Amino acid sequence: MTGSPMSGEDPVGALPRLLGVQQVDTAIAQQEHRKSALAERAALAAVEREAALLRRRRREVDGERQALLDRQTELENQTASITQRRRALEERLYGARGVAGRELAQMESEITQLNRRRAEIEESELSLLVDQEPLDAEIDDADKRLGDLDTDTTALRLAVGAADVEIDAELARLRRLRNEAVAGIPADLVERYEALRARLGGVGAARLVGNQCGGCHLELSSVEVDHIRHMPPDEVVTCDQCGRILVREAAVPPPT
Repeated sequence: MTGSPMSGEDPVGALPRLLGVQQVDTAIAQQEHRKSALAERAALAAVEREAALLRRRRREVDGERQALLDRQTELENQTASITQRRRALEERLYGARGVAGRELAQMESEITQLNRRRAEIEESELSLLVDQEPLDAEIDDADKRLGDLDTDTTALRLAVGAADVEIDAELARLRRLRNEAVAGIPADLVERYEALRARLGGVGAARLVGNQCGGCHLELSSVEVDHIRHMPPDEVVTCDQCGRILVREAAVPPPT
């Protein structure tokens, strides 16, 4: 326990007012935590993460699908080339007069090979279509899910925005009250309180309730409590356990 007299105007009433400042600071911290921990904000973040992952996966699938389409285009070009070559050979074959039998046999053999190659290409094209079906289905599912996520995102952003407006208004009100409550408290006491609050989890001043510190909730000895109660009212005392400023008088409630 430490004690030191206060300087400044109305030092006797400063401690109760300081406890009022602490109450407002606690309310401000609660509102700030409420803002950062909004369920809607967490849900929005989750939806945005899911949408980002889904869009990335959709791009990957779209790339795989495009590769199949490119391969299909390549096969179609090969088919067109084969068809054109086979038609030319067939025209020569059917219109051939005075062509040696060996050359005719070569044309027939090439037509057979072209037909075989075209059949192979058709099988490859069919395989590409089979491979493309699950990709098309995945893209369709992703687009539907992304549509749902966009709807959820819009609703959640509206909810977060409305909650932020409400909380920000309350924070502005509380900060005005704090400015009013801190007025008239000696600057050295406020500075000491702020240093303690920064070091002790936002609570720099606490009420002495019986023989218990309202900050750390630990009990002081009866001798210590009796000594504190007989000290001058403007003497600043602190808890030996946690170091917080102890207020012996009933706190003046903050303005409303």
